[in-house]
Amino acid sequence: MSGSTGKEAAFVFDDYLKGLARENPVFVQALGMCPVLAVSNSVINALVMGLATMAVLLVSSLFVSIIRKAVPAAVRISTYILIIASFVTVADYSIQAISLPVHQALGAYIPLIVVNCIILGRAEAFASRHTPLRAAMDALGMGSGFTVAIVAIGSLRELLGSGSLFQYRLLPASYAGWNIMILPGGAFFALAALLMLWNFLRTRNKSSRTAEAQP
Repeated sequence: MSGSTGKEAAFVFDDYLKGLARENPVFVQALGMCPVLAVSNSVINALVMGLATMAVLLVSSLFVSIIRKAVPAAVRISTYILIIASFVTVADYSIQAISLPVHQALGAYIPLIVVNCIILGRAEAFASRHTPLRAAMDALGMGSGFTVAIVAIGSLRELLGSGSLFQYRLLPASYAGWNIMILPGGAFFALAALLMLWNFLRTRNKSSRTAEAQP
């Protein structure tokens, strides 16, 4: 019994880590790129979008896992979309109630969480085939990985674009700002730079593990 419990715990832990790093939805799988590029012009916008996506992903995956055996195969996808859309509506109204300026800045990209391929993909590929616990941990991992990625891009763009983070000035007042970074084109520069860093670190980590494994 203890061995089975330990194996289950290992699977649950791995379900979380793979989304956070090994199968990061942005830096590895290149999913959900539309909001990543569109709303990451500031850290606040990026953080809110990341947290909203993670919350919707978590509750929808959990709900899909709970009802997975009761949903007929013929209406599986439409049922998942309906579940996701319901929770996106809750997230939309919650953000609007908490901060109207942030809600206006994010615009149509909050309702578009419904069609985010990360959420529907995890519901179909994982939550519909595993227990609620594993579905929840997978959703948390993927949601955390998405949030880390979009916040990293937003931080780089805001810092280089205006010299600030969370609207607090960090760079000297003499820094005029690299204006392109807060424009749509700046998202591609930030994404490219962070992808290069991510792949460099992955390659170095893989090389280190290979060297340690050799006799």
